[in-house]
Amino acid sequence: MKARYQYRFYPTNQQQKRLRSLFGCVRVVWNDALAFSKETDKYLGYNKLAGLLTQTKKTDERKWLSEVSSVPLQQSLKAIDSAYKNFFDSCKGKRKGKKVGYPKFKKRTNKQSATFVTSGFSIKNGSVYLAKIGNLTPIWSRALPSEPSSVTVIKDCADRYFLSFVIEIESVSTEAINQSIGIDLGIKTFAVMSDGTKAVSPSYKKLDRKVRSFQKKLARQQKNSKHRNKTRLKIAKTHNRIADTRKDFLHKLSTKVVSENQTIILEDLNVSGMVKNRKLSRAISLLGWREFRTFCEAKAEKYNRDFRVISRWEPTSQICNDCGYKWGKLDLSIRSVLCINCGIQQDRDENAAKNINKVGTGHRHDSKRTQRQSKTTLVASVVEASRITAASAQ
Repeated sequence: MKARYQYRFYPTNQQQKRLRSLFGCVRVVWNDALAFSKETDKYLGYNKLAGLLTQTKKTDERKWLSEVSSVPLQQSLKAIDSAYKNFFDSCKGKRKGKKVGYPKFKKRTNKQSATFVTSGFSIKNGSVYLAKIGNLTPIWSRALPSEPSSVTVIKDCADRYFLSFVIEIESVSTEAINQSIGIDLGIKTFAVMSDGTKAVSPSYKKLDRKVRSFQKKLARQQKNSKHRNKTRLKIAKTHNRIADTRKDFLHKLSTKVVSENQTIILEDLNVSGMVKNRKLSRAISLLGWREFRTFCEAKAEKYNRDFRVISRWEPTSQICNDCGYKWGKLDLSIRSVLCINCGIQQDRDENAAKNINKVGTGHRHDSKRTQRQSKTTLVASVVEASRITAASAQ
């Protein structure tokens, strides 16, 4: 399987100048190919675009494209070819997941990148040589397990530079401590496991308030001014702090969950629908539920684990995991339930995690009450409401 190993580096002033030229050329090649396709109302494909690029380099308007390596320019055409393919497959229904939009033009203020394949870079004595750029010395936080097939130079919106290597890695076989685990994701408590353990996400409120304050300031400043550019960098740096904090937490949690359990079971959440709730949208967006699922899925493949996702329509929060009694939908403010059938006090999130584990392992969460003739109600009935206890304020 393939994985990315990313390292930060600090280029010199001369290298920054060369990288700016490289990013500009890559961006122009992408935008020219996209503009030509829009004018002709037809995508020509990589081979014809590569031929046009060779002719374009001979003109006076684009002769400066020859000053950088041709490898990242060709990779830029391959990238737009993949973007068009994904767009066409999405329109035809051949591509799973959310629909992919039409390719967009690249901007100078957005994240910049340039990809080199093996013919355009080499690694010697701890330095990475890029064609027509020079030797770059990244901070090697960990060793590369094998020879990389490509490297991407990245400059993010906060003017940070990274080298991202694509590496072929082998799966790791380790013995799991537990057979299976169900995970219920939430807002106040990020994850509640079926074994009773809980994981609380770091607080992003303070940084998020900074972002909103800077954005208000940015809206009042004149476009293309130096002060506006400084505020834009402050917003980008604050966003990066949030993203880095969240990614560090999710990586550590997903690694712990996958390494200790043979089967990892999550619930398929309708995040795009949940963020339409204006009261919860910001909190949900900051947590990164989908990112956690992606990390678990990738690491499950690496550690030879079984990763499963149950249907979002399973009533995991409406059924007692001990007796299978269905008490119906509950308000979000109700965090604890006293089952009127078996008399056991159930924590809402822990009960849902146990039901997720049961459904994911092939068991019915209501197996003890399969003959019960009742339907799920919109809310708890008046009789049941008196026996439902809300969690105390924290």
